[in-house]
Amino acid sequence: MAMISVETQFGRLGVEETDGALTRLFWNGRDDGEPTALLREAAAQLMAYDEGKLDRFDLPYRIDGSKFQKQVCDLMYAIPLGETRTYGEIAKELGQPAQPVGQACGANPIPVIIPCHRVLAASGLGGFSGDGGVETKVALLRHERAAGLLI
Repeated sequence: MAMISVETQFGRLGVEETDGALTRLFWNGRDDGEPTALLREAAAQLMAYDEGKLDRFDLPYRIDGSKFQKQVCDLMYAIPLGETRTYGEIAKELGQPAQPVGQACGANPIPVIIPCHRVLAASGLGGFSGDGGVETKVALLRHERAAGLLI
């Protein structure tokens, strides 16, 4: 497992690759091992995102978790920049209750790239497990021009 880190306005983000797929994003990340072509591409896409020049990440990822966790991550990955969904909307699509969706969002191993920050509660922001908590979620949404949703 190798990791590359990128300094962004949201903190130093470290991305880990295992066997040709991204498997984790760490807040306060570090460089570890020889960066692969995939890690260099992930770093380039994170920098472009940070600069407002990337609307969608296009990187292979692998979620080591339950089928449900993978389904939630896939649905989050598909949410376009500048848009949001609620836990309830995702739950309805999967035929599941909203609470497990919230738990799966909180367990997202690749935040930012898999945009769990774009998933909101029915009557508010909901939580955010990344460094800085809900304040970072708000900063990410503002960066993505979704701030109108926060008014």
